[in-house]
Amino acid sequence: MKKLALSLFVISALFQSCSNDDDGGSNPNNVVAPATYEFTRNGSSTVSYGGQTTRIAMAEELVAGFKKDAGKSEQELMAMFAHVESENDFSDADLNASDKSIRSKTAASTDYFSANTTDANAIKADFDGYIESQVAEVFVKWDDQATEGNAGFIQQTSGTIRYVNAKGLEYNQAFAKGLIGALMIDQILNNYLSPAVLNAGSNVANNDNEELEDGKDYTTMEHKWDEAFGYLYGAEADASAPTLSADPFLNKYTLSVDSDEDFSGIADNIYNAFKLGRAAIVAKNYEVRDEQAEIIKENISLIPAVRAVYYLQAAKGSLDTDKSSAFHSLSEAYGFIYSLQFTRVPNTDGPYFTKTEVEAMLDTLMENDGFWDITDETLDDMSATIAAKFNFTVAQAAPAN
Repeated sequence: MKKLALSLFVISALFQSCSNDDDGGSNPNNVVAPATYEFTRNGSSTVSYGGQTTRIAMAEELVAGFKKDAGKSEQELMAMFAHVESENDFSDADLNASDKSIRSKTAASTDYFSANTTDANAIKADFDGYIESQVAEVFVKWDDQATEGNAGFIQQTSGTIRYVNAKGLEYNQAFAKGLIGALMIDQILNNYLSPAVLNAGSNVANNDNEELEDGKDYTTMEHKWDEAFGYLYGAEADASAPTLSADPFLNKYTLSVDSDEDFSGIADNIYNAFKLGRAAIVAKNYEVRDEQAEIIKENISLIPAVRAVYYLQAAKGSLDTDKSSAFHSLSEAYGFIYSLQFTRVPNTDGPYFTKTEVEAMLDTLMENDGFWDITDETLDDMSATIAAKFNFTVAQAAPAN
């Protein structure tokens, strides 16, 4: 029913924007989405999101550096996180030449953090801490077998080796999955799709008059919408035909959720809303634009919630038989739960879970000996709490038996 409702919302917005078109298509409120996310002006593409593509690539290389055999020191990992233009922090010369950084856009949205630097700084410090702790706690125990209260490696029954802290947490998973919320989701939902950003300054007047940015083929409003698009599709080889397997962040997990029959269609809902919203900007129809932004907020917010419950439930099946596998699932759940504070309830100014509520759940996961003594009851209770906020059931998000 939820998927049907969202689909009808998209159809309704399109129908309303195209109705009353008695003058053969000259109605300025007529909005028709193109078949794919392709927009041109005078024969040139107006779509641009290079900064998002760059940050996704930086994040991939940084997460890979959490392995000790990558040979990275704490200082090198920190430099990758807070890259400075022309520093040799990455293997890719183009990334090194860039003036972009991951840290500068972490917990940096206009709606959530422009007036809340205390939380913004605390969240950045969390990610700094994952890097520091990986080096100080895990790298030094790389060759030691992890036991309750002791960091080290732990091997799955499949043979895969994981590296955990004293409570069983993989810092690389906390960092990577937490970044999905703190960077990708926050920037999409609470920054670039915000009317405070889209309508800032003279953006509306300039878009109405098609006044382009200096030396560019796009208006500022068009570009802001594209930048939101880029945090989901920026690593795609061809964003007009996204595979949703282009990066290990929001892109990948949009596919994961869409592949669950209980949530199938979410990928189309998001992509279609991005297309129609962008077309609405070209048509100068800001009501349709904002309707599409709300659709995107609801659908993208669902992704970390579904995956958090998925991994909490996946861990239950292996806590007694394969602790390494269970700890890996719990580490991913930890990161997705962290990401819930960056979600956005449509037509409101807040997330589904506050920072305080998220921290309470993470504290529950880490209390006492952390994953080593966590119970199925705790995982079920947490799963139910998350699912209830998003109006799905634990069974719908749980792994198939």
